[in-house]
Amino acid sequence: MNETKIGVSQGRFLAFRLVPGEELLGALRRIVRNCGIRAGYIAGVVGSLSRVCLRFAGKPEGTEADGCFEVVSLVGTLDAAGEHLHMAVSDPGGAVTGGHVLEGCIVRTTMELVLGDLPGLEFRRGYCPLSTYDELEVMPRTLTKKENK
Repeated sequence: MNETKIGVSQGRFLAFRLVPGEELLGALRRIVRNCGIRAGYIAGVVGSLSRVCLRFAGKPEGTEADGCFEVVSLVGTLDAAGEHLHMAVSDPGGAVTGGHVLEGCIVRTTMELVLGDLPGLEFRRGYCPLSTYDELEVMPRTLTKKENK
């Protein structure tokens, strides 16, 4: 059995708001890149979407829905190469659905986000023979040439 590797780091938080019409993943990727986040996570979120794009468990294809949706939960990890995010949304009748976040989720009225950053760590994805997917690897952060100056 594989031994669990644990990374420890101090943290910092970034808070911001996405406006109507912004695409969620594109905005998160831009912020991660611009802020130099290499081991991040969703610390909090409140918002709504006019388009939801999710992949449900065990399904290879995504599902899209247009309408009015409240974001009930958004959780996951962020790094320089990508993200692994799951979201739950409720429709106007209160029915909740959730899954893996795909490109195409569009902000309806607002998306207020708080991201956590662990500057002492770096997240990477590597093939896991147990799950057969690329999975999270937690590494001590190595400084880039620009950060060493």
